[in-house]
Amino acid sequence: MFEQQAKINNSVSQVVLREVKSQQKHMSKVDLATANAQLPADLVCLCHLRWNFVYQRPQHLLTRCAKERRVFLIEEPIFNANNSSGRLEIGKCESGVCVVVPHLPEGLSEEEAIATQKALLDELFQQQQIQDYILWYYTPMALPFTRHLEPQVVVYDCMDELSAFKGASPILREREIELLERADLVYTGGQSLYEAKRDRHPNVYAFPSSIEVPHFAQARTLTQDPPDQANIPHPRLGFFGVIDERMDIELLAGIAAARPDWHLVIIGPVVKIDPEILPRPQNIHYLGGKSYQELPAYIAGWDVALLPFARNESTRFISPTKTPEYLAAGKPVVSTSIRDVVRPYGQEGLVEIADTVEDFVAAVEKLLARNPETSGWLNRVDAFLANNSWDRTWAQMNQLIESKISVKKT
Repeated sequence: MFEQQAKINNSVSQVVLREVKSQQKHMSKVDLATANAQLPADLVCLCHLRWNFVYQRPQHLLTRCAKERRVFLIEEPIFNANNSSGRLEIGKCESGVCVVVPHLPEGLSEEEAIATQKALLDELFQQQQIQDYILWYYTPMALPFTRHLEPQVVVYDCMDELSAFKGASPILREREIELLERADLVYTGGQSLYEAKRDRHPNVYAFPSSIEVPHFAQARTLTQDPPDQANIPHPRLGFFGVIDERMDIELLAGIAAARPDWHLVIIGPVVKIDPEILPRPQNIHYLGGKSYQELPAYIAGWDVALLPFARNESTRFISPTKTPEYLAAGKPVVSTSIRDVVRPYGQEGLVEIADTVEDFVAAVEKLLARNPETSGWLNRVDAFLANNSWDRTWAQMNQLIESKISVKKT
């Protein structure tokens, strides 16, 4: 049943295991027990997002985790008509995270799919010798094939209110209730989500979107435009991210119509909506998805960055990672009144808030006329972002996990 698609004999996980086994040959039983107790627990993550889709919260956190413990990220299954029994595709990222993709036969019932994933997961645990481990959930929908597992700690990193998204399973809310009962720790991706979950679990902690300042600060000094952006006239208003039901398409169209001399640069994949409904005047430019490494070069060529989110149930609890990323790049930002942008960025005077076409245009005009260096705005941005790194966030999360493990051992 189990078939590896990528060899990981030289992976970090295998190297660690070989080194430990070599050392254990020369240890007494007492020394061996002590050594095993000192090894950091593995982390097994159940995720609804593809690792290579968009670089965001899971990638930032798990790459940091992989520096100190083995990390296995289990993606949602891919169904394949040519697959008769079920198999796992295992690949290792440069970050050290082992990405595991279940491939299941088409036509399975829900019960059969759950049973197959459970069997594949059990074989993964046996083959990789995963014994002491942390279960880290991004999706409650992974519960049916992981209920039998006995981790040291269960973490639910609730980065979005998934039940509010387009196409969400009708049983997602029910599964989340079960996950909240099982979890030892609950992290939320923003303050609004924290306020929604804090009364549903005794150990809920808010960890809003953080930032890799040095990466995005490159945009302040880069001068060479990427080829597909180089010929777009200024002023440029830019956006990067997933283009889906959360984007206010009418607002985009309205801004483009109100100021045909402005050019809107839209970067990111289109998902869950028909690309044909996107407005396509001559001054809106869709450049497709770009890698995390490419983003600073694109942002460097923008005059203003945009957060044109619709105000609906799917955006009620979002905490856009791109807010601090735009700011670290030194770009002025205009956003619709998303709660986790208004608080704190709008209240601190770091981001302009506007919801109508008229107000959005007025806010952009204000920012285009402002000198960010002489206004003191950039200094306030840098001071605000100084203690908001992903390194700091992961360290705080990890400390809570280690504390919980220690408590359970006593």
